[in-house]
Amino acid sequence: MSAAAVSPQPKAMSRPKHWSDEVEEAYRFQIAGYRDEHEYTAFTGKAADRWPHNGYVKKLQRRDGYFYYYNKKRECEDKDVHKIKIYSY
Repeated sequence: MSAAAVSPQPKAMSRPKHWSDEVEEAYRFQIAGYRDEHEYTAFTGKAADRWPHNGYVKKLQRRDGYFYYYNKKRECEDKDVHKIKIYSY
């Protein structure tokens, strides 16, 4: 069974115009190859590691077994905001 069959499927998708914490969250998951936290949790079976002071994602395991490590501060630059997909369930 594939991970897509286990994770909930989104009802809608939109693209943001401005940076926000929600955009930063989606950016980190999408860089690692996942749609969002729902798909990551369904695929790996565990929650994402987060920075304690701001709640941003700290580390994600990619589908090939390698890891992405993220900084404490914003990583999604203004030029990348329009590339992010925000999913609604």
